[in-house]
Amino acid sequence: MFAPGLIAAVLYRRRPTRLQIALGIAFTVAVSALLGYIQDFGTARVWENVALAILGGMILYSAILAYLWYVHFPKQERLAAPPQRSGSTPGH
Repeated sequence: MFAPGLIAAVLYRRRPTRLQIALGIAFTVAVSALLGYIQDFGTARVWENVALAILGGMILYSAILAYLWYVHFPKQERLAAPPQRSGSTPGH
């Protein structure tokens, strides 16, 4: 049931916009709720599973997004930036 959060967050190639984050959250909530509902359809625990699936999907989505935002994207930006040249040239 954690797959929707993982799927939504992994598709970001660069820093996501607010709209992309909102759509990722909506996708995560909708698909997690559907998976939780289908798992125990017709039992008394169905709404408990829906709530747990949504909570689990959002926790995973948030964790992956935080990792991407604070670790992966800054690392990619450093690698893509041209090297800094110092003011003096060595040996001259």
